[in-house]
Amino acid sequence: MSFKKVYFGTNLKMYKGVADTVSYLKELEQLTSDIDRNCAELFVIPSYTALSEAVCSVSQAQILLGAQNMCWEEQGQFTGEISPLMLRELGLSIVELGHSERRHIFGESNEMINRKVCTALKNGFKTLLCIGETGEDKQYGISDEVLRIQLKTGFYGVSDKMYGQIMVAYEPVWAIGADGKPASAEYAKEKHAVIRKTLCEIFGDNGYAIPLLYGGSVNPSNADNLILQPDIDGLFVGRSAWNAADFNSLIRSAIDKVLLLR
Repeated sequence: MSFKKVYFGTNLKMYKGVADTVSYLKELEQLTSDIDRNCAELFVIPSYTALSEAVCSVSQAQILLGAQNMCWEEQGQFTGEISPLMLRELGLSIVELGHSERRHIFGESNEMINRKVCTALKNGFKTLLCIGETGEDKQYGISDEVLRIQLKTGFYGVSDKMYGQIMVAYEPVWAIGADGKPASAEYAKEKHAVIRKTLCEIFGDNGYAIPLLYGGSVNPSNADNLILQPDIDGLFVGRSAWNAADFNSLIRSAIDKVLLLR
């Protein structure tokens, strides 16, 4: 059996300033320098204020860097927003869109996120679309429908030829944050199967090639089991990744588990 390429990423949210971000990235790059990037892809999404220094601190051949959000317009009267042209000028690789905090705290709609996805892809970014159901959705038994809507609206109008620039992170809202409870591996497996099927409806067979990451209270005790599930191609890790040494340990343990499948 061939090796399944795995993906590991983290969003630093609003926790590390410039100096802490640079220190973290340099340590993570050094700790993971011997890991074959053909087998594992690493990415980090810092805060906006740290991006300029971040891109100068590490090689993106080792750690891809991204932005936590982006405006759907390239320029204009959008006070407080960040243009894709500005992110391109920095030399970033990834844009994260549709995070649950953007949806549920800042009120971003599926239509708004779709406009951002289309603009990100147009500007050559690898586009990480985050999707996930709330605890209420889960209680009502409509999780699958919610995920399908978020995918079909998020990728509305996107050519199936763009599949190589797309990643999807499944983050059940009820599993995120300090009080989140991680989904079981079986539950994550079921939802990733729904996501994969939906992506194939949107992109045809190219949907099989889109990396699907699980995020939501990923930690050292559940990462190995999650990474072994069908249709889980990687882990989008929160606070368990914010210490470089801890993230390195989690990455190596997960890779070792995948290697056992060879």
